[in-house]
Amino acid sequence: MELKMSGITKSFGSVQVLNQAGIHVKEKEVHALMGENGAGKSTLMKILTGVYSKDAGNILINNESKDMNTIKDSENLRIAFIHQELNVLDDMSIVDNMFLGKELKTRIGFLDKKTMIHLAREKLMLLGLNIDPTMRVKDISVGSQQLVEIAKALLMDAELIIMDEPTAALSDKEIDLLFSIIKQLKVKGVSFIYISHRMEEIFKICDEITVMRDGKFIGQKAAKDTTFEEIVSMMVGYDLDDRFPRVEVEPGDTILSVSNLTKKGKFVNVSFEVKQGEVLGFSGLMGSGRTDVMHAIFGSTPYDTGSISIYGKEIKISSPIHSKKVGLGFITEDRKNEGLILDFSVRENTILPYLKSLTKRKIITEGKITSLVDEYITKLKVRTASQVIPVGKLSGGNQQKIVIAKWLITKPKILILDEPTRGVDVGAKKEIYEIINQLKKEGVAIIVVSSELPEVMGICDRIAIMNEKKLVKILNRENASQEKVMEYATVGGIGVE
Repeated sequence: MELKMSGITKSFGSVQVLNQAGIHVKEKEVHALMGENGAGKSTLMKILTGVYSKDAGNILINNESKDMNTIKDSENLRIAFIHQELNVLDDMSIVDNMFLGKELKTRIGFLDKKTMIHLAREKLMLLGLNIDPTMRVKDISVGSQQLVEIAKALLMDAELIIMDEPTAALSDKEIDLLFSIIKQLKVKGVSFIYISHRMEEIFKICDEITVMRDGKFIGQKAAKDTTFEEIVSMMVGYDLDDRFPRVEVEPGDTILSVSNLTKKGKFVNVSFEVKQGEVLGFSGLMGSGRTDVMHAIFGSTPYDTGSISIYGKEIKISSPIHSKKVGLGFITEDRKNEGLILDFSVRENTILPYLKSLTKRKIITEGKITSLVDEYITKLKVRTASQVIPVGKLSGGNQQKIVIAKWLITKPKILILDEPTRGVDVGAKKEIYEIINQLKKEGVAIIVVSSELPEVMGICDRIAIMNEKKLVKILNRENASQEKVMEYATVGGIGVE
């Protein structure tokens, strides 16, 4: 399918969110749509898929003018949208999710379960998912749920597939498989719009790159003819001098010590320590146990054996509330379900962990709260119209800053950041790295869990690598390479010098 969108304009009330935006995707092409959070990418795609109507502009499908008045209009043209926020119903089976609203029936009007299960299994197998289609979605991993969403697109024989951060929940093995499927579908004539903040992926899988900024079309480049630096400059409007700003800090005393921590089925004999002013990275494949270890340290998941010490004193952390009292903060990888209450305001989300300290005789001191929230909005460069708008209305990067702010207010001695820049644009990523640098200078012990190897290599002082539920190696930054980290992560270090 060939798609041309040009001169697309859209306003919500007095706020113009798109101004002469557009994109040109050719047949058999993987086309990256890039821009910072709030650049207008999602709005443009929602116009293409009939969620919003355009105020002005043209949409051409295979050189024929089309109006997308409903989602059904785009589906009838075989356009599929795989959202970053998974569009699945947990309590329903995989096959029922895949055929929802498109159920097949027998000649006498009954549901044709046999055919639906057969077709579902066929599409899942194409993606390397050898699972029972009658299983409930809640019983499979998040990565597998993402592949189910892709299988739904295959089921409708989509000719244009829009993928919004499709690899955010996938392991490296699943990402390789996804890219293989994309290449196979390209050969068959399928086109893709690929939205991702992971630059390495863009240059690996995409043919063309369109950049948006402030609701406008900025430019289009062939991936082979441009560079990371040029694309970032187009996105932010200025040169981003250093992708991974990092400060050198002399580590102080050991704050956190973990010894032989074990949770059956999750992780085995994990031991490490973190010092004041140090960033310890945790790397490893999905399912290696990284996040499970962090939840155990924070008290949100009980562990079976082992010990945790803070400043040399063993502490049995019983809950997240206990963690906060001993100076531990945890920014989880799932900000929307675990880090924020999306319907609550920026103000309410920011002060949640600190609320008790902001009350006097059970009365909330409003002036103190307003001043404190303003301080952290300024300090973290949160872009928000006011303190009282729902946090769900902010861009992904600004939501992440609110999650960070609510823990910084508690003045943690130890801060765990699990996938701190997932789904965040390059400008906001750099700002988050600078926050980490400032915390280093203040003597906070920091753990960063990340699936992005360049990020781990760029901002961490040491790198702990997990393989098959075990911590197999801790490398100093100067002795580490991406190849060495990947070897430890994939084969446990066998053959690594």
